[in-house]
Amino acid sequence: MIALKDILYKATLNAVVGSTNIDVVAINFDSRKIENNHAFVAIRGLVADGHDYIEKAIGSGATSVVCENLPDNLVDGVTYVEVDNTSRALAIMASNFYGNPSENLRLVGVTGTNGKTTVSSLLYQLFKKAGYKVGLLSTVKIMVDEVEYKATHTTPDSLTINRYLSEMNAEGVEFCFMEVSSHGIHQFRTEGLHFEGGIFTNLSHDHLDYHSTFAEYRDVKKKFFDELSSRAFALVNADDKNGLVMLQNTKAKTYTYALKQYADYKTQILENQFGGLLLKVNDSEVWTRLIGNFNAYNVLAIYATAELLGLEKVEVLRLISDLESVSGRFQYIISDEKITAIVDYAHTPDALKNVLETINSIRTKNEELITVVGCGGDRDRTKRPKMGHIASALSTKVIFTSDNPRSEKPEDILNEIEAGVEPQNFKKTLTISDRKQAIKTACQMAQPNDIILIAGKGHETYQEVNGVRSDFDDLKIVKEFLKQLQK
Repeated sequence: MIALKDILYKATLNAVVGSTNIDVVAINFDSRKIENNHAFVAIRGLVADGHDYIEKAIGSGATSVVCENLPDNLVDGVTYVEVDNTSRALAIMASNFYGNPSENLRLVGVTGTNGKTTVSSLLYQLFKKAGYKVGLLSTVKIMVDEVEYKATHTTPDSLTINRYLSEMNAEGVEFCFMEVSSHGIHQFRTEGLHFEGGIFTNLSHDHLDYHSTFAEYRDVKKKFFDELSSRAFALVNADDKNGLVMLQNTKAKTYTYALKQYADYKTQILENQFGGLLLKVNDSEVWTRLIGNFNAYNVLAIYATAELLGLEKVEVLRLISDLESVSGRFQYIISDEKITAIVDYAHTPDALKNVLETINSIRTKNEELITVVGCGGDRDRTKRPKMGHIASALSTKVIFTSDNPRSEKPEDILNEIEAGVEPQNFKKTLTISDRKQAIKTACQMAQPNDIILIAGKGHETYQEVNGVRSDFDDLKIVKEFLKQLQK
């Protein structure tokens, strides 16, 4: 237990009714989880408003309520705290409740449209191989050193973040690498955390269903760097035109990385093949099993971060050569029939373009490149025709299919994707709504040495239709179909 006044430390309060010198057993923003002596924080969400559940929370045992507007009817014995923004207050309260665990870690946040998972996961892997106790908060999974937990969001809610960071403290974790999404920044989930560093990968078309404009999306990312302390470092991709924008108001020490122009950390691609990349990082050569131009950027970000965190340059290069690809990020298998199948999370126009251009730069052009791709439902609709345009322009054959339709009709999504296909590419395309059937068809169409790209879902092991999730694993399914072809 901890006193409410201590939990509220550093939070800006507008009004207090009742005593803050009371003990709090737990904090919750979900009224269904409230028990005796809990603090309830009323969050205004996209679907529901926590202020509508204050009475229910008190009925379940809440002895304190944090809200943006005091209720008309105040219950005796309950402490009410009014703040401007309950999401921000929740983050500060969560950090205080768990003893400000981020201050006992060397925490590095990774933000950007693409590459967050790869960079954070490979940094976790690299520092583990270097012999450290390490934490990871990513889309794919959460790691408290050796213990794995299932991830549900790119950036979890602030209570969950601080609970895992507290567990990391208990396990003696020294470094933690964390994906920081635009949603997480906008909803103050990272407020109150002590970051030793921030990494910006790139910025491209995504999440415009949530952010009203691209400028707003960019500025939310920038806010993360604006709030870094003077003791932190800010590392940005200088080849992205938004990279230097991120540094404009930061107090952190600034560093850049790039392939195309002058930067503090620079790399050159010497070899690019399905076996991996040979890179010249600053003045040293390093071989990595990771594939493609986009991974050259990821490797460079990892190298720079490791060096900024104090690892020896030679040791970092050695560890990079031993890194394994991240689940669902350019994972590939080669069948006995010499058909290559690649599974990648590419679900934005820029990510899809990067993956297809990478494959085209490696293949000999004597083989077919068959792409299976779709777009998720209830998400940014403006990117759908762009995905259709890119897939049909850069592949020899394309099968448009369902991703996670969610509450939308798959046919409506597919129509919007097809709208981006130019007339000269119509003959390349095929539409099969059933994703499993689409993957099977791609396997049946493929000849020896052909390449199949299955894009969009990557590490995900489910398909969501009308609110129901069923098991669906792209890699597992393509392996099964390619095996059947061998019989």
